[in-house]
Amino acid sequence: MYREVIFDIETKKLFDQIEDRQRIEDLGVSVVSAYRRVLDDNYKEIEGEMASFWDEGVRGRRRLGELWEWLVSADRVIGFNSIKFDAPVLNPHMEGDVMRLKHFDILEKVRGVLGHRLSLDALAKETLGETKMANGLAAVDWWQAGDEESLAKLQHYCEMDVEVTKKLYDVGLREGRLKYMSKWNEPKEIEVDFSYPKKEEEPQLGLF
Repeated sequence: MYREVIFDIETKKLFDQIEDRQRIEDLGVSVVSAYRRVLDDNYKEIEGEMASFWDEGVRGRRRLGELWEWLVSADRVIGFNSIKFDAPVLNPHMEGDVMRLKHFDILEKVRGVLGHRLSLDALAKETLGETKMANGLAAVDWWQAGDEESLAKLQHYCEMDVEVTKKLYDVGLREGRLKYMSKWNEPKEIEVDFSYPKKEEEPQLGLF
């Protein structure tokens, strides 16, 4: 069995709202949505749950610190651009080192094949026929508005990003390919290997 967490973060600020763009942790974290699940050895989902974890200033919701237990117990912590963005932004808010977790960054896997970046939206549109419902600008606006309706929209947006990331990962895991549109507007397909290393079978003990 494999224990996985697919996650996405939303920030309190935009890059042009912080003094030093090299200190991306200064963007802050408003909410993290995560999907925790268990897969069998054939990559079939046995159980799963979605939850959102909030900045301490938001009352009556799961606290950001509660996420650590989910992350540290996972065989894979899956995201999109998570190694260079989500993880370092989240790191100051966790009790342990997020950078040392068992990360699986879909963007890094795609870049390793193509040699360049693709957006989550570009891959999702061609592979899944889905697009993101909004963007990071709207997410920051919702956080800064702070009312219940805006926070509900923010949570829904973040959870939908996790759902899209999960679906994209599952196609790569089970079918070994993802689709995108080239800059010349030509449909393309890339082969990816999201499989786990094969488990070594324990030697059978002889009866005699």
